[in-house]
Amino acid sequence: MVREWRGVFDGGAYCAGMDWNLRACARRGHVTYAPAEAELRDRLCATTPQGEAWRCLRCGTYAVGAPAGGGPADHAPLIPRGAAIRDRLIIRILAVERFLRGLLIAAAALAVWWFRDSQVDLSRVFESDLPLVRPLADKFGYDLTDSPIVDEIRKSFTLSHTVLLVIAAALLGYALIELVEGVGLWLVKRWAEYFTVVATAAFLPLEIYELSEKFTWLRIGALLFNVVAVIYLLVTKRLFGLRGGADAAHAALLGESLLEVERAAV
Repeated sequence: MVREWRGVFDGGAYCAGMDWNLRACARRGHVTYAPAEAELRDRLCATTPQGEAWRCLRCGTYAVGAPAGGGPADHAPLIPRGAAIRDRLIIRILAVERFLRGLLIAAAALAVWWFRDSQVDLSRVFESDLPLVRPLADKFGYDLTDSPIVDEIRKSFTLSHTVLLVIAAALLGYALIELVEGVGLWLVKRWAEYFTVVATAAFLPLEIYELSEKFTWLRIGALLFNVVAVIYLLVTKRLFGLRGGADAAHAALLGESLLEVERAAV
C-alpha cells in the first residue's frame, strides 16, 4: 500500500552546513526510481494532493511525478551522495587545473617548434628592443644586466635546431599527459586517478630539484599542490589497496545508497 505524503522524510536534508545532496539535485534535478520489489516500492512512493510522488535517490526528498526509471532494485543507478559528491567536485577542480596546464604546455611546445627556425631574427629583435625596456626596469629596481631571465633567453638563442626539436617533443609529451589526466579525472574514471598519482609523483623529484636550484613561491606552491593532490587521491580514492582498495571504495559508495538503506530496513 502506498503511504500518504507528509513532506520531507529525510531529516538530514536540512542539516546544518553544506548539503551536497540538495545542491546536486538543485543543479541536475532529482533522481527517482521505481523498484520492481513491492516492499521497496512502497517505501519510496507516496501519495500527494498533486498525485504520486517518488523519493529521490540522491537527496531523499519526494518529487511529484512519474519515476525517471524502474526495474529490479539491483539495476537501479548507483547515485553518489554526500561526501562522494564533494569528492567528485574536488576531482573535477583538479581535472580543470590539469587540462588548463596541458593547454599552456602545448602552447609552449608549439612556440618552441615555431622558434626553432627563427632564432637569428628573434635574437636581433630581442637585443634591439632590450634597451627600450631598461628605463622601466630601472624604475622598478630590476637590473636587466645581471637578470637570470635575460641570460636564459639569450642562451635559448644559441640552442641547436635538434635540441629545440627535442624540447618541443618533450613539452608536447608532457602536455598530452596533463590533458589525459584532465579528461580522465573529469569523467571520474578510476584509471585516471591511478594515472594522475603515478604521473604526478614521477615529476615530483624534478620539481624538488628545480626548487633547490632557485626558490620561488610559484614553484613551492606548485610542489605543495601536487603533493596534496597525490595524497588526497591515494587516501580518498583508496588507490593501490589503501584503506581496503577498490572493493572498499565501492562498498562505501553502496553503503550511502538510499535504495540500499531502504532495502536493509525491509
